[in-house]
Parts: sequence; C-alpha cells; structure tokens
Amino acid sequence: MATASREISLRRGRRLEYFTVAYNSLEGVCSIVAGLIAGSVSLVGFGMDSIIEVASGAALIWRLQQDFDVRRHEQVERTALRIVGLCFIALAVYVLYQSVSTLVRRASPERSVVGIVVAGASVVVMPILARAKRRVALQLGSHAMQADSKQADFCGFLSAILLCGLLTNALFGWWWMDPAAALVMVPIIAKEGFDGLRGRNCCQCG
Repeated sequence: MATASREISLRRGRRLEYFTVAYNSLEGVCSIVAGLIAGSVSLVGFGMDSIIEVASGAALIWRLQQDFDVRRHEQVERTALRIVGLCFIALAVYVLYQSVSTLVRRASPERSVVGIVVAGASVVVMPILARAKRRVALQLGSHAMQADSKQADFCGFLSAILLCGLLTNALFGWWWMDPAAALVMVPIIAKEGFDGLRGRNCCQCG
C-alpha cells in the first residue's frame, strides 16, 4: 500500500515537473523575444533565467523517473549542478552589465504588453506551483522536490520585480525602472548560481 501511494506521488511529481519545463520554456522564449523587441534588459534577463531553470527542471524529472543509487550518480549530479550554477553566474554578470549600460546611456525601453502579460501570469502561476511541489515533496520525503519548490517561489519573486518595472515604465514612462528592476534581480540570480556551485540547487537530493 505504501509503495502504491509513493508511486502516485511520484507520478504527480513528474507531472508537476513536466508542466514546469513546458511553462518555463514558453515563458523564456516569449520573454526573450519580447525583451529584444522592446529593448528591455529586465525582460531578457528574466527569459534567460527561465531557460536555465528548464535545465534544472529536466534534471529533477530524471531523478524522479526511477530509483537511483545516489552514490553512483553523486559525481554526475555535482557536475550538472556546477554547470547550472555557472550559467546563473554568467547570467548575473550579463544582466549587471546591460543594466548599468542602459542606465548610463539612458536608453529608454519600449512598452511591452507581452512582457506584462507573461510576468503577470507567472506572479499567479508560480506560487500555486510551489505549493503543489511542497505537498509532493512532503509525501515523498524528497529534499530535491522541496528545493525545487523554492525555485518556483524564486521565479515568482523575479516575476513580481519584472512586473513592477514593466508597469511603471508603461504607465508613467519611468524608463529607469526597467534596468533598476534588472539590477534587483542580479544578487538573487547570483546567489542561485553560487548555491549551484556548492551543490545546494534544486537538483540536489537528500
């Protein structure tokens, strides 16, 4: 009975991760394209972050698909975590450079309705997804799933920052809010990168 119950939780966890990968893929592509069109550094940075999170979600799907010998795969996971961590750090450096450059050049981004819709949707979707993942993590006793739920919370927080920057630019013409919002994202993204390098990312399994 316990085995059957665990299998149900595993299937539920896999469905949540499949949804996460699909949603973040769509979110990332839409954000990057809309950001490039509007000249919004915060929107492009958010989209690139979403694409990196797709890799993390895919790694967790891999973990949930079957029972692994943790000792056997420990080195592989550690390597994968470091690669993802380096990607986050590179993204933080890119966003920092583009944000400062935009502020110095006083380059005003265009209004982006698509960006506002994407950010608004994520502000709603991500907290719901995070709660669902926490429930499954509790059922499975999975530190990996628990950490991944925090990743969804992290994405929701970035969405709120992005939405604030896009809305103030669209409504009041405060162009500087876009690069300012991107600058707020930098330490959050960088922390995620350093956690990955130390092996404390969403792919980690207890």
